[in-house]
Amino acid sequence: MGLEIFERGELPRWAPVRQSLDSTEIGDVRAAIGEQFRRAGIGDRLRPGQRVAITAGSRGIDRIDEVVRAVVDEVRAAGAEPFIVPAMGSHGGATAEGQRELIAHYGITEATMGCPILSSMETVQLGTVEEDVPVWFDRNAYEADAVIPVGRVKPHTDFRGPVESGLMKMLAIGLGKQHGAEFFHHQGMAEFHHLIPAVANFTLSQVNIPFGVAVIENGYGKLAQAEAVPAARIFEREQELLRIARERMGRLPGERIDVLIIDRIGKDISGDGADPNVINRDVAGALPPTEEPVTPRIQRLIVRDLTDDTDGNATGIGMADVVLRRAVERMDPVATYMNMITAKAPQGARIPLTVDTDRQALYVALACCLKTQTDTSRIARIQDTKHVETFWASEPLLPELLESGRVEVTGDLRPIAFDGDGMFAEE
Repeated sequence: MGLEIFERGELPRWAPVRQSLDSTEIGDVRAAIGEQFRRAGIGDRLRPGQRVAITAGSRGIDRIDEVVRAVVDEVRAAGAEPFIVPAMGSHGGATAEGQRELIAHYGITEATMGCPILSSMETVQLGTVEEDVPVWFDRNAYEADAVIPVGRVKPHTDFRGPVESGLMKMLAIGLGKQHGAEFFHHQGMAEFHHLIPAVANFTLSQVNIPFGVAVIENGYGKLAQAEAVPAARIFEREQELLRIARERMGRLPGERIDVLIIDRIGKDISGDGADPNVINRDVAGALPPTEEPVTPRIQRLIVRDLTDDTDGNATGIGMADVVLRRAVERMDPVATYMNMITAKAPQGARIPLTVDTDRQALYVALACCLKTQTDTSRIARIQDTKHVETFWASEPLLPELLESGRVEVTGDLRPIAFDGDGMFAEE
């Protein structure tokens, strides 16, 4: 008896749609970064001959190679000697080479950046905060004359606080390498909202960090803002930037989706593989309840594949209900397990119901839904959670989306079709 027993009822038709999102975008990255360095209290804080460490994180930030290269060039123009350090906690399999390879996927290499990349898991302990919390810091960065963190500010995937993902988190966890990330996560996500400011502010008091470069993306995942923030204002300004980032980010419209199909997940998309701020479920299960109902409510989630740039790190696959076997087969246990063990969230690597084809995945997911008929089911398919401007929506879902006023149908309704191998028939 095969999975065909779940193929009950006719699938609804679906159509391609597009939603309007924040479209603010930086044109010339080099010019934007140069303008920031010319501000009083920014570029003039650097001195000729200084060795300056510039951070590169593990996230797939839009044009991050251009941003980092522009920072490198500005540091060199000030007469200083730039070098790059990976700042990503335990990512990249918690190895120096793994972290070097990870940023290479984003175009950050010694050849493209024109400066050395010093990748090491060695750390120094700067001290302790809150009585027994050690503060670790990348040794190469510590031995520099100055450190410039470069990072994206956005809502975090697993906790809520005055600052979430951004420069403060990079200082507290990213530059703490495996030691720092391990101890941090050992405290539990519920402690992050106060531990990140405590550790980051202590780090700022111990290391020469003249300023950081914060970037924000728009609703289409494109670079919208780059701002150099003086060290004394990082905590205050990042709170303001977080509110801007939250307003700009792309989300799915509507109240309820029965089955959401995600073509790919990966660490270059989100720390959880798929952004919980979009799908409203998270790896750690630690997001606090909100006063307002979280929408859309998604009954079942299908994951079809991993991104190439995630290098087999399948963190977040456990959030899905059904996955394609090809995604599971691309999973690198070492990279994934190291990430989940460090995060104290083994559930993020659990393997969901696994099938071979899109047809099987969709019918199995529908069979797992409550109070849902196949022919009237609300189905959506997105590329990934970073790109939600265009997607597929089933006919029963369309009226609600159109009522939002920001969604338009861009093609004819058509059957949800599969090829001879049971995979979605691409138009």
